[in-house]
Order: sequence, then structure tokens, then C-alpha cells
Amino acid sequence: MPSAIQQRRDATTTERSIAALGAATPWIARVGWLFVAVVGGAAVDAAVDGRSSAVSWTAAIGSWSVWAVVAAAVTIASTRSLTIARTCAPLALLAAAGSALGGASALDVMLLVAPAVLTLAAVASAEFGRRFVQASAYGDEERFPLRFPAAAGAAAVVSWCVVAPAVVAGPMLLAAGSWVVGAFVTVVAGAGIVFIGPRWHRLSTRWFVLVPAGAVLHDPVVLADTLPMRTDQIAGLRLAPGDTEAADLTGPASGYAIEVSTTETLNAVFAYTPTDPDGRAIHLRAFLVAPSRPGQTLRAAQARGLPVT
Repeated sequence: MPSAIQQRRDATTTERSIAALGAATPWIARVGWLFVAVVGGAAVDAAVDGRSSAVSWTAAIGSWSVWAVVAAAVTIASTRSLTIARTCAPLALLAAAGSALGGASALDVMLLVAPAVLTLAAVASAEFGRRFVQASAYGDEERFPLRFPAAAGAAAVVSWCVVAPAVVAGPMLLAAGSWVVGAFVTVVAGAGIVFIGPRWHRLSTRWFVLVPAGAVLHDPVVLADTLPMRTDQIAGLRLAPGDTEAADLTGPASGYAIEVSTTETLNAVFAYTPTDPDGRAIHLRAFLVAPSRPGQTLRAAQARGLPVT
């Protein structure tokens, strides 16, 4: 059995590997997205080869516009860039599917799919999300993204699967002369971006934040308002045990959660819903949060002098 010293060394090595991966994910996304244009553009060109100039120009302008938007998003770190990267980068896979249906060769399609998948893996990682939300932090605060609530995450995926194909197909149908269907699909795409886009962005603005005065739970999906805690109000933080009776403020989300216990009763108000238009207030002495990296969150809290057990 490995000694305690060896276990600590292994843990340190793992932490350093995770930190190195976190530093590399933005560059993996940038390089992957660069190759989407360098080697992946042939699939789109092959798919529109021989078609009308309107279709060819629409495909070219649309492809380069999406590429430029995502390139800017993965280059300029911010919370909004995180949303743009995670919602727009998957459009490359739709372009690959459309190219395959349009007659592009299997090799050309794979040269588009491979760097697109690499980029998606990078932007979807917890490390990428952590670095991008931290880039928008104010002063001496550390933001730790929270895992998606199961229901909200599923709704985001389903709505994306409706809106994203419409974004790609609408302009192409109009360029091909299918005015009625193209106009309908384009309207669906526009409405989805306007009305659903802000909901996607709210998923990027869910953080557990460590600040000099204590901690803040900022979760516009689950809560109607932020839940601030002074340092003297925090009794302890720990990985939540299976039999915890703490209030679940995770959404709920899957995976490990952190239990935050308090020295006094705090008030939290759940987000407004059609059944609770004024929100639902609860009084709590302990609650659960679900950072994407709970161990990293606890170590940072301990480094700030918060009681971690």
C-alpha cells in the first residue's frame, strides 16, 4: 500500500496535471478551430460545387461568419465568449453533416469533423469554463462555474437542436429559392436566438464565488437573487455526505456537491416560475452547491481561510 507521503505526491502530481490542462484548453480550442478553416473548408466547398452562385455565396459567407465569431470567442476570454463558443462551435458538426448530404467526400468530411470535435471537447471542459468566467471577475474574487441542473441542461440541448439546424438551413433554403419554407425556418432561427439565447447565457453565469468578505452563490437559474455570505456566517464547507439534509440549491445537478453550513439562518429565494411567480423563499442553515471542480473549490476556500472540513 502506498505511503501517506507517496499519496500526497500523487495528489500533487494530479493537481499539477489538471492545472496544466486548464491552461492548455483555450489554446487547444484555438488551434482546433483554426484547423476547422484550414483543412475543413474543403467539405463545404465540395458540397456546394456546381450549385447556383447564390447557394455558393451563402454557404461561404455563412461558414466564414460562424468561423470568425467562434474564433473571436475562443480568443477573447469572458463569460459571454464562453456562451458564444459553446453554442456556435457545434455548428461545424452541422456543416459537416450538410456537406456529407451535399456530396462531399468522406475524407473532406472527416477533415472538418476531427478539428471540430477537438474544439468542442476543449470548450465544453470544466477547465475552459473556469478560465473564461474568471476572466470576467471583478477584483479579488474567484469564480467557480456550477454544473448544469439536469432539467435546464436538457432543455438547453433540446432547444439548441431545434434552433441550430434552422440557423444553418434557413439561409440556404432562401438561397436555393425555397422562399416559403426558407422564410419560415429563418424566422424560427431568429426567434430562437432572440428568446432562447439569453437562457443559454444564463447557464454560463452560474458561479460559486469566493470574495474577500466571504462567499457568494450567483445562480440566476435556480435563485431569484444572489446569496451572499460573510466569512463569519460560514460555519464550514465539505463534500456533501450521502445523508445530508442541507437545502439542495444545485438545480438539482448530478455528481459531487459541496455542503455549505452557516452560523445563522439565511434566506434564499428560488427563481420565479409560472407556479411561483413571486419566487419561493426558504430559510436555511446549510445548502448544497455543485461546482464543476469541487476539490479545486474547497482548496481555494481553505487557502482564503474559510473553514473546510
